[in-house]
Amino acid sequence: QVQLVESGGGLVQAGGSLRLSCAASGIAFSLRTMAWYRQAPGKQRELVASISMTGITNYDESVKGRFTISRDNAKNTVYLQMNSLKPEDTAVYYCYSSNPRWGQGTQVTVSS
Repeated sequence: QVQLVESGGGLVQAGGSLRLSCAASGIAFSLRTMAWYRQAPGKQRELVASISMTGITNYDESVKGRFTISRDNAKNTVYLQMNSLKPEDTAVYYCYSSNPRWGQGTQVTVSS
């Protein structure tokens, strides 16, 4: 059974940092492109960052220079390091695997 379990969300002040983790099971993790999406209230889900099986990364313009996606294939885990957070980063963040599969989401709230 495929599972993607996110953790690390929470409430942080503007300018702060959070690190999201997504632990995967039931998939050939090292062969999959992994990604983080987010969905703010009243908005569509959008791609934040992705990382290919070879480690090539891609970022939305709004997070470039502030967020870093990485993966640990030995732990079947993908991470999203979020620095210099802004109130507009507030959203539910979802882990995505190219199977395709989605995690349940984790709330990130940035206060001003």
